[in-house]
Formats: sequence, structure tokens, C-alpha cells
Amino acid sequence: MTMLDEKYFVDFPFWDNLKKEEKKELQTYSYLRHFDAGSIIHTQDSECLGVVKVLSGDVRIYMVSEEGKEVTLYHVGSEEVDVLSASCVVNQITFDTQMIAKEESDLLIIPVTILSKYKEENIYIRSFIYEILADRFSDVMWTMQQILFLKIDQRIASYLLDTANKTKSLELHMTHEQIAEEINSAREVVARMMKHFQEDQILSMKRGVITIKNKDQLLQMIG
Repeated sequence: MTMLDEKYFVDFPFWDNLKKEEKKELQTYSYLRHFDAGSIIHTQDSECLGVVKVLSGDVRIYMVSEEGKEVTLYHVGSEEVDVLSASCVVNQITFDTQMIAKEESDLLIIPVTILSKYKEENIYIRSFIYEILADRFSDVMWTMQQILFLKIDQRIASYLLDTANKTKSLELHMTHEQIAEEINSAREVVARMMKHFQEDQILSMKRGVITIKNKDQLLQMIG
């Protein structure tokens, strides 16, 4: 079995607190995976995955209701870590999440066999898991606040501004369907609101491209 280079692990805060044999075991049993855009990484019916670190790309974490409605919880970007797919070793996780690659992505996966063993024996790994878990639940709570307390125009404005800030561009390559997926709304609702935005000259639209023309008005909209 091929050992991974330690460069994949040195940024984990617990790395320096592992014994030599523990580092070797982690390098031996962890693995890399490449996913094309749109590929399913983990579903609620999949086996427990473990700790996932996104080396490059973007992964969407979401839930699916009994009626099949998807709710986007948050995204995990390059150099970020997720532990919600490790529900079988973290008793505090009581709901199932799913993961999909929103763009071409490379992941480092620390399997549950290693995670279960080290979580009980190493306080540094246990602290790391709970710290990441707290961060992710903060992301989930932010999403719930958006859904419960913001009007649809505010949610769209917030999403457009966040995306513009991340991409450092006012020209956004996305569709109404993609926006609806991200803000947890219906495509038809988003389409109607985007039409109003265009009529008010807040933005312009052509197939697959949205250009923000009045960023200040979007900022005023979300207060």
C-alpha cells in the first residue's frame, strides 16, 4: 500500500502531536480522490466516509427531504475540511448530509477506521473534530437564518454579492436554476425576481451570465 506524502497532513493542527507510528498509519490508510464537476461524493445511503479535506475545487453539502427537495447547507472550498460525513464516529451528528462536486475537485480522505481509533486515544484529534464540527454548524445556522428571516430579494442579493466577492468579478457565470439551488428556493421564483432586478437596472442577463451593474443597490437591499 502506497503511503501519502506528509505534505498532505502537515497543515492539520494535530499532526505534530502524533507519534511516529501514528503518522505512518495515517499516511498509509488515507487516500486521494478526484471528482469531476457534478459527481456525487457521498450520499445518505453511502458508507460512512471520514474526514474530508478539499485540496482543490468546491464541494456542496446538502440535505434531501422525503419529498426530494434539496437544501444547500454550505460549501467546502480549497484547503477546507468537513467532518459531517463522519457521522458514524461523531455521535452528536444526528442527520445525514450529501456531498457533490460543484466543480472539478481533488480530495484527501481520512477513513473512519483511523478516525474512530484516534478520536478516543488522541485529545488533539478529538478537539480538531469538534472544532470543525462547530464551524460547520455555524454555517448551517447561517443558512437557516437566511431561509427563515430574509426575503427572497435579500437572499438573492446576498448570494450575488458573496459570489462576486469570491470570484472578484461582477460578471457571474450562473443560471437561475443554480441560484435557486444555492438559496433554497424555486427556479420560477428566482427568475421572476431576477427579471425585476434587470428592469431596475441592478443587473443585466444573457444566457448563463449575470452582470452586476449596481452593486450599491444590492448592498442597500440586504441592509
